[in-house]
Amino acid sequence: MLQVNLEKVQKLDFNSNEAYKRLRTNIMFCRSNVKVICVTSCLPNEGKSNVSFNLAVSFAESGKKVLFIDADLRRSAIIGRYKPDQAVLGLTHYLSGQNSLAEILYDAGIENLDMIFTGPVPPNPAELLGSMDFIDLLDVLRKEYDYIIIDTPPIGSVVDSVIVAEQSDGLVFVIEAKMISYKFAQKILKQLENEKCKILGAVLNKVDMNDMGYKYYGKKYKKYKAYNNQYSVNG
Repeated sequence: MLQVNLEKVQKLDFNSNEAYKRLRTNIMFCRSNVKVICVTSCLPNEGKSNVSFNLAVSFAESGKKVLFIDADLRRSAIIGRYKPDQAVLGLTHYLSGQNSLAEILYDAGIENLDMIFTGPVPPNPAELLGSMDFIDLLDVLRKEYDYIIIDTPPIGSVVDSVIVAEQSDGLVFVIEAKMISYKFAQKILKQLENEKCKILGAVLNKVDMNDMGYKYYGKKYKKYKAYNNQYSVNG
């Protein structure tokens, strides 16, 4: 397997680390057959790439064999944020038939964690993610990994995440605290339900735990608590 080191991975503080452990534990108790997990958000910049990557790391730290796939083919944040120490091939190279799986699969330098990066921005990202090549790829990878975490584009912008969610065992929905309205979040949630996506829960991200207003904000999202699991993380 190819080797790569991520130069900008930072150790989480205690509270954030515990939050990801709780998220990880709740996902593990959802169902025994939940292995492929799609992560999305309403809009860009809510922190879903950070949440998805840290969730993958948390699973890896628990001793599980984990693959992180960066499937945000339109506007990936992973390479720019974590800075691999070399040029990498990625998912679009594989799905367009340019490279084999062995040529895009990287040991990330974190124990138990492998990665597939995005590759160059393609002209047809939705078509690539909806192709039989992607479906067959996930079928192959399911046999090799305990968990596969897939970072996808915001669902409020493009349809890519719905396409990936249809091939996944569950979806985690990231919401930025105090930035996304309750009405808009409910609209996106309804869209996911209409597409028959299996929603595991919602992550309330970028929470200021010292802000007393958070208690009120939590009440605004009580339907998420009733319908799914809700987790608060700072990422």
